[in-house]
Amino acid sequence: MDFHHKIPANKIRQVLFLLSILSMGLLLFLQMTFMLSAFLGAITLYTILRKFMHKLVFEKHWKKWVAATVLMLISFVVIVLPFTWVGYILVDKISPLFKNPAIITDTADKIQQYLNTRFGMNLLSEENITKLTSAITGFVPPLISSLASALLNTFIAYFLLWFLLINASKVEIWLKRNLPFTPDNCFKVIAEVKESVMSNAIGLPIMGAIQGIVAMIGFWIFNVSDPVLWGVVTGICSFIPFVGTMAAWIPIALLTLAANDINNGIGQIIWGLFVIGLCDNVFRMIIQKRIGDTHPLITVFGVVIGLNLFGFLGLIFGPLLISLFLLLVKIYLNEFAGSETKPIS
Repeated sequence: MDFHHKIPANKIRQVLFLLSILSMGLLLFLQMTFMLSAFLGAITLYTILRKFMHKLVFEKHWKKWVAATVLMLISFVVIVLPFTWVGYILVDKISPLFKNPAIITDTADKIQQYLNTRFGMNLLSEENITKLTSAITGFVPPLISSLASALLNTFIAYFLLWFLLINASKVEIWLKRNLPFTPDNCFKVIAEVKESVMSNAIGLPIMGAIQGIVAMIGFWIFNVSDPVLWGVVTGICSFIPFVGTMAAWIPIALLTLAANDINNGIGQIIWGLFVIGLCDNVFRMIIQKRIGDTHPLITVFGVVIGLNLFGFLGLIFGPLLISLFLLLVKIYLNEFAGSETKPIS
């Protein structure tokens, strides 16, 4: 062993110091993982409200605390209350499914009998119906608990949002100084984060709301009981990759046909295929031009990962989290690998 090449004591202290910081940071992160959706929510709301905050403070000369209070109240009414209403409807309507799984079994049996009688199809065997019932009843309790935890996360998100809005200039200056990027890439990060947030946190919910409203009108026209509930369910199903709103209106149409209400059942199928489908294509093109679009693969994996991480809110934050991850990868390649990459979303 060569004792002439000792590690400098200062380097050892630096390594130990960094290890202490990383250890404490990891411990704090593990204890605060329940706040991750609240943190993402605060960043999302700040990104949406930043422009308005700047106008009120620097152009209208409002006091910061007044502008922040007004914007937070408006966002609460426009964003939080509608989601709260949707959550209340879901909890109120799906709770009986957890208490009485026979409702699901009876409904699936009616659909299967119709398919077997009319088309000779045996899609829903007894084994499949049992699996479907257990899957739905197993999904209900986590959904209800995630909706309950969303209330706490909303409070934390608005608590964080207040300080972000009040100290907006200081936060942005600190980020620009300390982000490990060149000034050019720093502006790219800010611009693409804004685009990702607008696309995932605004574009996707707007599409879901539009499709849900159109579906609700169709359910009302064709005499579906509780059209508001099924309109909400259809809007949520619009987040499901590949299947989309068909996961809601096809079973309802089949159940209507199984009840020998042929005209309304056929009407629901036509409405779903042409009106809801056309609505999706037309408004998606408009939103792509106005706000931005999310790559389908980001939506697919984002929804799956998001539901596991955040519960109900994962429908929005899952795709957003993947978009931010891909953005960091792109910036890393531009900074250190010397390659220009195009954004995926």
